[in-house]
Amino acid sequence: MWPFSRTGPSGFSSKSTAEDVTQGIDGSGLTAIVTGASGGIGAETARVLALRGVHVIMAVRNLSSGANVKELILKETPTAKVDVLELDLSSFASVRKFASEFLLLNLPLNILINNAGIMASPFLLSVDGLELQFATNHVGHFLLTNLLLENMESTSRNSSIEGRIVNVSSEAHKFAYSGGVRFDKINDPSGFNTICAYGQSKLANILHANELSRRFKERGTKITANSLHPGTIFTNLLRYHSFVDLLVRKIGRLVLKNVQQGAATTCYVALNPQVQGVSGKYFENSNLASPNAKATDPDLAKKLWDFSMALVG
Repeated sequence: MWPFSRTGPSGFSSKSTAEDVTQGIDGSGLTAIVTGASGGIGAETARVLALRGVHVIMAVRNLSSGANVKELILKETPTAKVDVLELDLSSFASVRKFASEFLLLNLPLNILINNAGIMASPFLLSVDGLELQFATNHVGHFLLTNLLLENMESTSRNSSIEGRIVNVSSEAHKFAYSGGVRFDKINDPSGFNTICAYGQSKLANILHANELSRRFKERGTKITANSLHPGTIFTNLLRYHSFVDLLVRKIGRLVLKNVQQGAATTCYVALNPQVQGVSGKYFENSNLASPNAKATDPDLAKKLWDFSMALVG
C-alpha cells in the first residue's frame, strides 16, 4: 500500500480494513444481499458482515465457489448466518430467478450490495443481446434492485430501520465515453473501447444510485442509495488483459490495496452509523469523495433510468 494515506473526517483511511470500519457494530437482525460474493472484495464483504451478525445472502455465479467461501466463513464464525443463491447478472432470466428464490425465503432485506462486476472484457454480448460489461455491471443490478425494492421498502417501514443500497462503482467512471453513456450505440462494436465501456458501466452505477436516492427522497422512503470506489485492488478483474494482469501480480502487492482494505468502503457505507441518513453520495477510502460532473448530472441519471427500464421490460 502507498505510505501516503491520510485519515479522513470519518476517522478512516485507505489503510483501514473492513473489520476496522465495522468494529463494535452489531448487525444482528439485519439481512444483506452481496452480489459477487464468491471471491475478492465481495467474499470479504460477506465475511465481515457475517462476523458482525448480519444474515448474509451470497449471490454468486458459481455455486461451488460460493459454498467454499461460506464454509470458510462458518469455520471462522460458527454462529454466522450465511446462505448461497445462484445469480448470473448478465442474464435477465437468472436475475428474476434469484429474486424469486430470495422472496420465497420470506426474509426481510435491509442491505443490498451491488458489488459483482467484470472489467475491460473484449466486445461480447450477453444472452439478452447487450454489451456484456454494461449488462453485467449495470443492467443486471438495475433489474435486481427493482425486483427487491418492494421487500426493502416494507422492511424499512415495518422495522423503522433504514435500508441501504450500495453500488460498487470505480474511479474508472471518469474514463467513460465522451458522452457518458452511448445510449444509441450500447451494442455497437464500432467505436467500442474496452476501457471506455467499463467506465461507462461504472458511471451507470453512480447515476443509478443517485436516481434511486432522488426517488426515495421524493417518496419519503426510508432507504438510502450510495456509490463508491473501493480502491485499486489486487484481484482477478484484469484477467482479460494478460500483460497488465502479469504486471499487477508482480508489483501489485507493493502499491495496491489488499482485499481487506478493498472491502472497507463497501462495509462502511453498508453498516457504519456515520452514514445514517446519507444518500446520493459517492465514497472513497471510507470518506465522502467527488465523482466527475457527468456522474452528478440529474438529467443523465433520469435518462439512464428510463433507458434501463426499457431494456429490462
